[in-house]
Amino acid sequence: MVTTIQLRPETKSRLDDMKIHPRESYDEVLNRLLDMAYDPEPLSEETLKKIEEGIADIRAGRGRPFEEVVRERGLE
Repeated sequence: MVTTIQLRPETKSRLDDMKIHPRESYDEVLNRLLDMAYDPEPLSEETLKKIEEGIADIRAGRGRPFEEVVRERGLE
């Protein structure tokens, strides 16, 4: 079954710009974009909590510059 949707000209132009090749259909473009937007493995609550803790550490000045860690571990 095919469904018709209405798009503003600007939206159509943006979809045109996202085509990988000229013959790619809008259906293919939209499905590719939807696949990119959907994460089949969302972050766990534990991971989100650790990210928030890390951001809080950085804001509180408890972080170290990347270059310092690289130098300290001899990874230069």
